[in-house]
Amino acid sequence: MAHLNRIAFGAAILLLAGCASNAPQKMYTWEGYQDSVYHYYTNKTSQQEQISELQKLVEISRASNKPVPPGVHAQLGMLYSNTGNSGLAMAEFNAEKTLYPESASYINFLTAKK
Repeated sequence: MAHLNRIAFGAAILLLAGCASNAPQKMYTWEGYQDSVYHYYTNKTSQQEQISELQKLVEISRASNKPVPPGVHAQLGMLYSNTGNSGLAMAEFNAEKTLYPESASYINFLTAKK
């Protein structure tokens, strides 16, 4: 009987170990996005530094075959717009709308000519 208890206990441990390795995967690769945006808005980093950080995040997302997180392309578009690069700004805004169609109204509002 003790032998059967050890077998059952061992089987339970293996079952639990198998479940632990199937932890849910993250949908996006954020890689410091929140810290980057926070540092930018608290004047701890420049626009160019944040552009570099966000470009790196886009590359990491693509390399890991995960979608670019929502808002990243919009933030890049805003940064490019602020630095006078309207062509890149519009490309980033359009990328945001393509990936996240629900953002189209807001992006259209941001990019409307006054």
